[in-house]
Amino acid sequence: MRLPLTLLAPLLLAGCISETARYDIDDNHQALIVRVDQDVFWSKRASLRVIVTRMPDCQRQLELGEVRLPGLEIELFDNGSGTYTLRAGDEAWQVETRGCSQLEAPEADAVTGQALGLFHLDADKKLVFETPEE
Repeated sequence: MRLPLTLLAPLLLAGCISETARYDIDDNHQALIVRVDQDVFWSKRASLRVIVTRMPDCQRQLELGEVRLPGLEIELFDNGSGTYTLRAGDEAWQVETRGCSQLEAPEADAVTGQALGLFHLDADKKLVFETPEE
C-alpha cells in the first residue's frame, strides 16, 4: 500500500507554490528576500518569511505568518535607518537590517515610509518584486 501513496506524493505537491523574490538595498551586501510557501495545492493560504541580510554581519530568516494567495500583494516601505515595513492586506511586519531582526510593527492602516514597491505573484505564479511606475 505504501508504493501507491509514494507515487501520488509528487502529484499532490506539483501545484504548490514555493517562491522567493529579492529587494536589494543600496548594494549587494544588504537585501530583503521574501519567501512564500504553500503546503498543499488546494490551500488558499501560504506561509510568509523574510530573510534579512546585511553581509558579512548578519543574515536571519524570520517567520511572519500566513497570507492569502489569491491576489497576493506585499507592499514594501522604507522607514529610514535600516528599518523596513512589509504590508499585506490588514497585516504588517517591520524588520531592520542593523541586527537582522523583527521589530514591533505598526497597525496596517498606520504604515508610513517611502513606498519602494510590491512583491506579488505574476501570471506564471512566480513571486516578483516590482518598483512603482514613475
